[in-house]
Amino acid sequence: MRFLVAPDSFKGTFGAAEVAEAIAAGIEAGGGEADRCPVADGGEGTMEVLIGALGAERRTASVHDPLRRPIEADFGLLGDGGTAIVETAQASGLPLVAAGERDAERADTYGTGELIAAAARAGATKVLLAVGGSATTDGGAGSIEALREAGLLGKVEIEVLCDVRTPYEDAARVFAPQKGADAAAVERLTARLEALAAELPRDPRSVPMTGCAGGLSGGLWAHGARLSPGAAFVLDALGFDERLARADAVVSGEGRFDSQSLEGKIVGEIAVHCERADKPLHLVVGEDGFTGERSTAVASVTEAGTLAAMRQMGRDLATGRSA
Repeated sequence: MRFLVAPDSFKGTFGAAEVAEAIAAGIEAGGGEADRCPVADGGEGTMEVLIGALGAERRTASVHDPLRRPIEADFGLLGDGGTAIVETAQASGLPLVAAGERDAERADTYGTGELIAAAARAGATKVLLAVGGSATTDGGAGSIEALREAGLLGKVEIEVLCDVRTPYEDAARVFAPQKGADAAAVERLTARLEALAAELPRDPRSVPMTGCAGGLSGGLWAHGARLSPGAAFVLDALGFDERLARADAVVSGEGRFDSQSLEGKIVGEIAVHCERADKPLHLVVGEDGFTGERSTAVASVTEAGTLAAMRQMGRDLATGRSA
């Protein structure tokens, strides 16, 4: 059997390429064939996947982290020099802030704006911005500030690759608790987002996908950015459907499989493609917390928290020992 191995990263644990390699190695050890196809959905790891898929050159810039401390962050520049790949998590990501330092009200996206500006200075006229994995809930205020200071606000074409469909006004309620906000902070952050929305050139409230990265996508949309579903964009860049047509089955997965997995995340998008192509989908996940109705394409879900367990799962699939 030929398997298309297309996992997302296991956030904070393994990159998508690591997971794909472990599963594929197990499949091949069991006598199967594996097409390694690490994926992403606009969240953490998207830049790495797109650099490989689109042949971009990695560049580095001096920017600031979510608490405005100086750091070095990477971005990708495509061969034509006119398009850059920027990942919010590189400059404004939650892993950049230690657990004891997390401050959802103080953290901002200034560094992401700096990274977009650095890409523009490198020659990019268009930026593909992956927005997931941030430590921030600032409605994009920091990035807008940095771009305005650089004289680039509204002058760089930005396509935001969104990893969720959450609207702007729900950003604090849905995501701020995992960024260090208690109930009172969530209320203050929501009020702050509402106040900012009223001042923006376009009101992002009630618009799907404007709540990504604590409203960063909405703030940039208000200044002319285009919002695109990140999962669909990445799968198209990878030639996923063509590779799916050559496969007998698909293996995908992520760190935690839950209801959000079907709300704009890559696993949900892959399930749609598998349903359409009538191909079985096997999921390997760090934790299975899904309680709703699963896609009819999902043939099995296996919890595997180590690379060794992932290899074993791949071997079991290839030898027919996994349902």
